Amino acid sequence: MSEKPLICPGCASTYPSAERFCADCGMPLVHVPGSEREASERQRRARKIKPQYAEGQLVKVARAENQPEAEFIEALLLEEGIPSMSRRSRGADVPDFMAAGPRDVLVPESGAEAAREALAFDHPSG
Repeated sequence: MSEKPLICPGCASTYPSAERFCADCGMPLVHVPGSEREASERQRRARKIKPQYAEGQLVKVARAENQPEAEFIEALLLEEGIPSMSRRSRGADVPDFMAAGPRDVLVPESGAEAAREALAFDHPSG
């Protein structure tokens, strides 16, 4: 049973199924169009991540008031190619809260500056 090759959406180079990123342009590889194999949600999310933002220790870039807000921030970061995760803030780890309570949003060090820029917004004055 042979696996379908992967292709770079940027330069159209083909790669074996074990590769994840294009060696020439760094883009995440995708399955060749017409492949009968559907990508899982996890695979689709992983393909959005830019490798330059996935290096280093996790650092806090934002604080959310609850789990839905943290998931919203994670989705915003993913659209910029920045991998992230959330965890309950210290002191708010009571199991009864489940989705309630504050969350810290963490990203790898190499993506911290880009994440802060992506999450920055201007407040209208006056």
